[in-house]
Amino acid sequence: MKILFDHQIFCIQKYGGISRYFYELANNLSKLDQNSVEIFALLHTNEYFDEYDKIHPSGLRLPRTLPQILSRRISAFTNVGALNALKHKFHPDIFHETYYTLFDCCPRKAKRVITVCDMIHEKYPDNFSIFDRTREIKAHSLKRADHIICISENTRRDLLELTAIPEEKISVIYLGHSFKPTSASSRHNRENQPYLLYVGKRSGYKNFATLLKAYSESKLLKNEFSIVCFGGGAFTSNELKLFTALNINPGNVIYASGDDNKLAAWYRSAAAFIYPSLYEGFGIPPLEAMSCDCPVVCSNTSSLPEVVGNAAELFNPEDTTEMRLAIERVVSSPDYSAQLITKGKQRVKLFSWEKCAKDTLNTYHQLLNN
Repeated sequence: MKILFDHQIFCIQKYGGISRYFYELANNLSKLDQNSVEIFALLHTNEYFDEYDKIHPSGLRLPRTLPQILSRRISAFTNVGALNALKHKFHPDIFHETYYTLFDCCPRKAKRVITVCDMIHEKYPDNFSIFDRTREIKAHSLKRADHIICISENTRRDLLELTAIPEEKISVIYLGHSFKPTSASSRHNRENQPYLLYVGKRSGYKNFATLLKAYSESKLLKNEFSIVCFGGGAFTSNELKLFTALNINPGNVIYASGDDNKLAAWYRSAAAFIYPSLYEGFGIPPLEAMSCDCPVVCSNTSSLPEVVGNAAELFNPEDTTEMRLAIERVVSSPDYSAQLITKGKQRVKLFSWEKCAKDTLNTYHQLLNN
C-alpha cells in the first residue's frame, strides 16, 4: 500500500502531541510489510524527525532561528503550492491529511483520511480568538474526507453529536505511548517539600485555576506540598494575582521546563500527578506519569476515564472539594499511592504506537476494499 501524509502539522508544530502522533504513525507504518510511506513537506519546522529515521519529511527543516510565525507562513505557502502543482506525480492509495485545510491537495484516485483529535474548538469556542477559523476550516476538511479517525470513543461521540457526519464514516483508534527519556535514574531531590506535578498549558479548559482553589482550601496540601508546573510558559500576571487572592505563598508554586529527561525526573519524584482538565481528546500526560511510577489523580470527564481506567483517582473537575479530597486521599496514603503506581504500570502497556499503526493500516485496507 502507498501512503502519503501531507505537510501541515509538521509546519505548524516544532513539538506537540499531534505532530508526535503523525511522526510515530508514519514511522511505525513503514515497518509493516509492503507499505510505502512518504511525507510531503518541502519545508517544515518539526523537531521530532532525525536524519537516521527511516521516514522523514521529503524536504528541509527551516532554520531554528527563524520566528515560528514566519516559518509557518513560508512553509505553508511553499508546500500547498508545490503539492498542488506536483500531486499528479503522486499515486498513493491513501492520502492522510495531518490537519485541517481549505485546500484540497489530494492526488487523483487516492482516498482521503483525516484524524480528529478532539472537538475542543466546537465545545469551548470562548477559549479561542474570534479570528480563529479552525471550526470553519475543520468542517470543510471533514466533509470531503472519505474516512475519519477519532483518537477516543469520547471524541467520536462528540463528533457525531456536533456534526452531521454518518457514523459508518468514523473509526476509533487509540494513540500510543512514546515517552522515552534517556536518563532512567534521574530524580528531583525535594525531600524537604514534597510536590504535586502539573504538566502543560494552564489556561481555559485546562482548569488550572480550579486546581489552585482546591489546593488553597486544604491545610494539608498548603502546609506540606508545593505545586510544580512543568511547561506551559512562565506564570502570567493574572496567575500571580490569583496566588495572592487565594493566599498561596508564591514560593509554593514553581515553574519548570525542559526536555523529556527533565520532565521524567519531575514525574518520578512527585507525590502525585494532577490533571484537572475539563476536556481532552485523549490525554497523553497521565500515561507519561504512569510510565514513570507516578500516581495519577485526574478529571472524570471526556476521554480521560477511557485512558486511565482504574489506574487513577478520579474527580469532578468543576468541584473543588471533590478535587481536594481526591488529591488528599492519594498523597496521604502510601499504600494507596503504591496501588495506583502498580495499576499504572499495567495500564500503560495497553497503548503502543505499533498497535496504533496496525489498527490504522487495517482501517486503510477496509476503506480501500469498500
